[in-house]
Amino acid sequence: MLDSGAADLIFLVSAIVGGALLLITVLLDDILGGLLDFLDFDLGGTSLMPILLSFVAMFGIGGLLGTQVLGLSGAQASFVGVAFGAAGGALAWLLFRFLYSSETASPFSQEDLIGREAYVLVSIPRTAWGTISLEVEGTTQQYRATASEEIARGVMVRITGVAGNGLIVELPAAEPERTPSIDPTETH
Repeated sequence: MLDSGAADLIFLVSAIVGGALLLITVLLDDILGGLLDFLDFDLGGTSLMPILLSFVAMFGIGGLLGTQVLGLSGAQASFVGVAFGAAGGALAWLLFRFLYSSETASPFSQEDLIGREAYVLVSIPRTAWGTISLEVEGTTQQYRATASEEIARGVMVRITGVAGNGLIVELPAAEPERTPSIDPTETH
């Protein structure tokens, strides 16, 4: 059996280490994310690490509550710690699942504009820079653009690629003229 002093030490270390690692995980996840990737499992859309760390921290707090406030033995306080740990892990799972579900989609990039048409605001000299305009995500945006041929102001162009922080454009291919087809079986 554990004596009260040893149990208190285990609970205290669990609360401090679990709480500190949980805080580090929450605050520095993007920086330290690669360090603990081998432990990074997914549980219903939520990383397992914050759930486990919440369990450990709350186990320690519950155990200390059991021994110090309720006057329980170390073994009895362990059951209180497990109950607190399960509640803390479940709460962490709910909170992190909510936070992960509220993340936005990947940010917009210029590659998303390829294939779209734009209006030339400032003429584009051959192999130099001009300016185009198009509606992106609900607002009119202006971008630097270059082309392999000279393009005058006021012309519609098609975006074909990205060059550094600018776009590559070209004149849209002219649609061939349609000639009326003559159907020999058709009578007038």
